[in-house]
Amino acid sequence: MSITSVQPLTPAKTTTTEAEWWRDAVVYQAYVRSFRDGNGDGIGDFAGLLAGLDAIAELGCDAVWLNPCYRSPQRDHGYDIADYRQIDPSYGTLEEFDAFLDEAHRLGIRVVMDMVANHCSTHHPWFQAALAGEPGGPERARFHFRDGQGADGSLPPGNWQSVFGGSAWTRITEPDGTPGQWYLHSFDSGQPDFDWRNPEVADEFADVLRFWFDRGVDGFRIDVAHGHVKADGLPDWPGADDGTGGHNAAMWDQPEVHDIYRRWRAIAEEYEPARYLVGEIWVPSTERLAAYLRPDELHQAFRFDLLVQPWDASRLRAAVQTGLDAAAQPPAWALANHDVHRTVTRYGQEQILEAPDPSDMIAAARRRGSVDVELGVRRARAAAALMLALPGAAYLYQGEELGLPEVFDLPDSARQDPIWLRSDGAELGRDGCRVPLPWEPHGASAGFSNGPDAWLPQPTWFAQFARSIQRADPNSSLSVYRDLTHRRRSLFGSDATLTWLDPGVTGVLAFRRGRGICVLNTTCSAYPLPPAWRPGDPVVCTAPVTVAGEVPPDAAAWFASPELRIPSPTDAPASPDTKEQ
Repeated sequence: MSITSVQPLTPAKTTTTEAEWWRDAVVYQAYVRSFRDGNGDGIGDFAGLLAGLDAIAELGCDAVWLNPCYRSPQRDHGYDIADYRQIDPSYGTLEEFDAFLDEAHRLGIRVVMDMVANHCSTHHPWFQAALAGEPGGPERARFHFRDGQGADGSLPPGNWQSVFGGSAWTRITEPDGTPGQWYLHSFDSGQPDFDWRNPEVADEFADVLRFWFDRGVDGFRIDVAHGHVKADGLPDWPGADDGTGGHNAAMWDQPEVHDIYRRWRAIAEEYEPARYLVGEIWVPSTERLAAYLRPDELHQAFRFDLLVQPWDASRLRAAVQTGLDAAAQPPAWALANHDVHRTVTRYGQEQILEAPDPSDMIAAARRRGSVDVELGVRRARAAAALMLALPGAAYLYQGEELGLPEVFDLPDSARQDPIWLRSDGAELGRDGCRVPLPWEPHGASAGFSNGPDAWLPQPTWFAQFARSIQRADPNSSLSVYRDLTHRRRSLFGSDATLTWLDPGVTGVLAFRRGRGICVLNTTCSAYPLPPAWRPGDPVVCTAPVTVAGEVPPDAAAWFASPELRIPSPTDAPASPDTKEQ
């Protein structure tokens, strides 16, 4: 049997309304800089994105999320914004953005932009005015400026550490040339934090939201949504003398942050249909996360629990359950993004089963080590089938549908990530998951650009993952992803109810949703399905099925079974693992 059977399906009715499209959407994350280059300068742009929209539509995506494309000096590739109302010239113009937006809507694809409001760029006019202004003046009140410690103010005002490494404080030179105050930056020194306790900041971003909503943008993904507001007085973090001891609670998840999202939600509701808000939120408990998802705040939040798990059925199941328990709204699931190593690489490495550090969960998704790429590709396909079968939205990072591995062996001279630079090379950073996509198996940049070089060099082995090759191969990762996205709703519908099934063995998880069953086998042996399930042939299987009635090792399968019955006590012992969610 081939990887995908042709068992026909009758489309199931869905209950998702047009205004609530986001509840079960498949969203393609486009890292514009690396998606496709339309003008030959080696940098992805809106001309390239427009040319590649058909590929996103063919994949079966409902929306596309754009990483920041505003005017920026590109010190952190767009997450350092100099002008929130302009497109960066390296990506095109507002007119080219509008053309892309119009074509996306024509194809039935919604567009979600990235809102980075915790910080801006040092090139932003407000920060330039602050540098030219006086200590204590209104220009500096938009940011966190403080006098230094010590007799001459040469020591930082506090012990907070940057997420990218080193102190979160940088000293400026005053207009008269003397050493001056310090400013706070949670990330790179080129990204000064706004002071959200200043009403002027809140009013500015309300206007920015309306600017893009008025153009027709369908929503925003909110970067570091648990940030923005800092503890009053910026107290030293007592975790360690140098501020490095665990999660700095004074820096994140302050109560006042919810006032921001109440105002933003009210703005989103002014439009018809209402605009969408989804948060990138890293907090230590599901209770803290649920606070962001109250009816008058964000529509949805990413659940990263699944992303940081090893290839272990019990851990994956627990992560799913945690996500479903977190809030009344369906989660936004993701297995990869622009900040972590690619799924193929993570699942192709030796698996570490100890739980990730709650104060630094993302570290579990940035490990180095040797990779079995073939095994990683197989597992990544299966993980995608698991994610796409779950209630909620599924976010696909560009290149995952091609089975791309992380590029570890970039030349040091090519690396541009501030994490690499600020750690003096101790941390590889995120460049390896941002290498431009391969579209063709030939050419200087594998079809990404018609110019001589891409902004990050592509390894020669990227050619074997080219989209054009995979599009014609029914057994490719692209074909598997396409089958999954196209069959998802007709099999599982929009039913948020998930019923766990007892597989009877360790290393396998299974559940029913709608009129479908998803079975994930994380073991190295084929899994024979219980006869009582009577699922028939798979609608989709992520690996070749060699024996009917079995799910291959390191694979997932979807089954259509409207007559499925959970084994009763007369069939088999009752399972404590079978329950409604």
